[in-house]
Amino acid sequence: MIIMILNYITWDIDPIIFSFGSVRVGWYGLLLAGGFLLAYTVLQKIVKNEKVNPALIDKFAIFTIVWTIVGLRLGHCLFYDWAYFKDHILEIFIPFVQRGNNWEFTGFAGLASHGGTIAIILYVLYFAKKHSKNISGMFDNLLWLLDRLAIAIPVAAALVRCGNLMNSEIIGTVTTMPWGFIFMQLEGTSECCDPRHPSQLYEALVYFSLFAYQMWYYFKYSKGSIPAGRSVGTLLTVIFTFRFFVEFIKESQVAFENNMVLDMGQWLSIPFILLGIAFLYYSFAKKRYPYITDLSKKKK
Repeated sequence: MIIMILNYITWDIDPIIFSFGSVRVGWYGLLLAGGFLLAYTVLQKIVKNEKVNPALIDKFAIFTIVWTIVGLRLGHCLFYDWAYFKDHILEIFIPFVQRGNNWEFTGFAGLASHGGTIAIILYVLYFAKKHSKNISGMFDNLLWLLDRLAIAIPVAAALVRCGNLMNSEIIGTVTTMPWGFIFMQLEGTSECCDPRHPSQLYEALVYFSLFAYQMWYYFKYSKGSIPAGRSVGTLLTVIFTFRFFVEFIKESQVAFENNMVLDMGQWLSIPFILLGIAFLYYSFAKKRYPYITDLSKKKK
């Protein structure tokens, strides 16, 4: 339930939609799956527009999703909560948590976007190499694939942040702004019940805006002809630059961040910002328009 009290928003949404025994279906999982589906639909539209082999791209999309989920999970476990998971290795790979002598289904509680990004880049590099005849072809395929993925990814990222909002997690610092959220689901904790920045919503709005821009740039402005590195450079620079600055108004995600000048999310964002700037520089300096002929539809 959402209630306006004076100048603030009382946010009291149950993160669980429904449950069957110990199995719970939550908003986060639904929005994550919806994000993958929408991103896949956009990628299909791009493939149709550029007459690329749809069967091969379907396989690429499925494995990209699998690698993304693995990367999201490993990113959280390694970057944010290794102190716990080093003694509970099995829980990294299964959606259950051990409570005493019992196991409780929780889903994969704990995902990190930086890990997902690393996994996507590694898989695209592998896929590009596998379907290329030489280094030059691999580089062209890599940039072509990354640029097209970069059009679809922001909508998935935005829906993930909406899922964080529904979970009342990754909350912002206390604020006096009239749009501050009071997260009632955190009642009984130190994070309730002061109005806080809805940092999840800030990120979601930026990512939805980036998605709209990327779609306009590809389908309307460039008519499908993107300089190599332009879309992926825009994606990495915008998302991780905003991520870097929004961290200043977020609560620490883990205790070890409390004494850090920059938190873990900011340190992890810096390499992606630099990589994004490098892609943008390349796209403006070289203005190359590669086409992945090895993946195009075969002539009948």
